[in-house]
Amino acid sequence: MASFIEEAEQKPKKIQLYSWWRSSASARVRIALNLKGIEFDYKEVNILKGDQFKPEFVKMSPRSFVPVLVDGDSVIFESSAIIMYLEEKYPQPSLLPPPNDLPKRVLNYQVANLVASSIQPFVNIQVQKYIEDRFGSNEKKGLAKHQYKIGFAALEKLLEQHATKYATGDQVSLADVYLAPEIDCAIKLFDIDMNGFPLLKRLYDSCYQLSTFRDTVIEAQPDAPDE
Repeated sequence: MASFIEEAEQKPKKIQLYSWWRSSASARVRIALNLKGIEFDYKEVNILKGDQFKPEFVKMSPRSFVPVLVDGDSVIFESSAIIMYLEEKYPQPSLLPPPNDLPKRVLNYQVANLVASSIQPFVNIQVQKYIEDRFGSNEKKGLAKHQYKIGFAALEKLLEQHATKYATGDQVSLADVYLAPEIDCAIKLFDIDMNGFPLLKRLYDSCYQLSTFRDTVIEAQPDAPDE
């Protein structure tokens, strides 16, 4: 069986995404690829078995995180960098409002950064394992719930004057790409009650009416457990 690097060096015609079923960072890249109509091969990185620490994977992702995108000679890690790459190389359809609508573009950047820097890192499985090993499983769950509630409260306030059908307007945008999968993980993996965040819940429901989002949910991934 070929290693990660051997597969990457074959320069496949189709983009490859190294992913894990319960990673919200991987899910946001899957959504971006779907929205842009880009076909990709899903490559499982089993985090629970330690695939992320194998030398061939660390060569692609020095921090041992998923996702990693391989597009010909380009090997990109970190979900935000991947999405920026996709937006630059495959600009249509765009994930951002027009350049002349700077306030709305900035709003999208704010949502994306809130999710990527203020919520998701605290529920990353490596962080969760560290907390559990040091302080126990109750503290692990408590940290995740605390960060979700603080982050979601901030997002509710940020979007209350801007959201319509989707986070920043009537079209799906970068904000939804980050927001929807994080809510999905919060509900399914951490039992977060979204009734306390009615705006986010409505946006979540709107996004997952679309097949581009539904196909990316954690339970629909090829490496997701049966139960």
